[in-house]
Amino acid sequence: MTERRRIKPGEKVPLAFTARERALVIEHTFAGPELTEPLDKARVVRGKYMVLCTLDDIDELLGHVAAEANHAKNKRLQNELDVLHERLQAEMESYDDGLWPQPAGRAPDLAKPTKPTRASLSVIKGAREP
Repeated sequence: MTERRRIKPGEKVPLAFTARERALVIEHTFAGPELTEPLDKARVVRGKYMVLCTLDDIDELLGHVAAEANHAKNKRLQNELDVLHERLQAEMESYDDGLWPQPAGRAPDLAKPTKPTRASLSVIKGAREP
């Protein structure tokens, strides 16, 4: 496994998009304005559209790209979205903000206070009160 670059929770990281990837997100997903506006206003650096995103932003974007890929009727569009999803997933996994779940088989350090993980955050968001 590749070493992850340590960042603070909520820290923004640079993310580059080609013109086509940018168009895929803006025109073909249901990502909200909090994700599409930065892409729409992104500056071009060496031929790529550069935006700053938190890992949570990238995670949310991954969900929108995956959903569109799963529902695309056009095979070429589906393949392009799949490639974008794989690249964004690899980019997100290259960083560690301390909120990743513990690897299987590794006991948590009980001496340290525990922080909520990405997985538990999604469960908390989806929880309904009785």
